[in-house]
Amino acid sequence: MRVKRGIVSKRKHNKLASLTKGYRGTKHRLVRTQKQAALHAGAYAFHGRKLKKRDIRALWIVRIGEAAKKEGVSYSVFISNLKKAKIELDRKILSDLVLNDPETFKKIVASVK
Repeated sequence: MRVKRGIVSKRKHNKLASLTKGYRGTKHRLVRTQKQAALHAGAYAFHGRKLKKRDIRALWIVRIGEAAKKEGVSYSVFISNLKKAKIELDRKILSDLVLNDPETFKKIVASVK
């Protein structure tokens, strides 16, 4: 007895079609191209999640650097003095202080100058 795969194939193709909905040209029409487009999209998304972390950290550093510069100390000197003073605040927290509580950040800078 032969196996008819029409339903299974159609389900797979529909799943691919939903993944590639909105893509331009044949990337959303042809099954083989849909499959490639979906695979590449997944790879780009994975890589993008790693880049996002890098970008956010860079943003924190820029924020801290600019705020420290206003207080008359460079970013590198500020971070170095923080470590010497054994103040264990990470860049995320320092960046948050710059945005939401500038007075506290000024006190920290003054304490490590």
